[in-house]
Amino acid sequence: MRVLVAAAGRHGSTAEIAETIGGELTKAGMDVDVVDVDDVHGLGDYDAVVLGSAVYLAHWVKSATAFAASRGAELRASPTWLFSSGPVGDPLRPGESDAVDVKAIVAATGAREHRLFAGKLDKRELNFRERAVMRVVGGHDGDHRDWDEIRAWAEAIAASLNAADDPGREPALSTGAQPIARPGAPS
Repeated sequence: MRVLVAAAGRHGSTAEIAETIGGELTKAGMDVDVVDVDDVHGLGDYDAVVLGSAVYLAHWVKSATAFAASRGAELRASPTWLFSSGPVGDPLRPGESDAVDVKAIVAATGAREHRLFAGKLDKRELNFRERAVMRVVGGHDGDHRDWDEIRAWAEAIAASLNAADDPGREPALSTGAQPIARPGAPS
């Protein structure tokens, strides 16, 4: 099974999460490409997609949002998962609805799930505007990413894809994430 893991960010933290997800999917026997969203030229060769973005001011990076909007029909046609990386404020893990607005992206992609991961902050890498925002939201320097949580989520995706690839195989137990509600889907 071929899987695309595509991500967009500004300082490399989200790309590192994408690499970790890709590594776990590879360990599970998937053929994985991990690329920047701007380097994706087509989805036809992939059986599934994991799409992620850094979060700035409660929104995905523009290139990731544009990718989801322009490729929505293709993404809806295959299993798609979304992740966001970014909360570094106080509290560190705000409620998902406060940390990132992905409702339109979920609707555009038909994603099976969206997962929010804490991010990494090195204020020395930020421009003036970004530093000002971090002062307002109380961003804390440091790597706040939970690598065990990220790997477990990737393992759950792999289990779901392997189960779909082999109808006789039982899907793995959930890692605690709730599937996202899709418009028009029964609840």
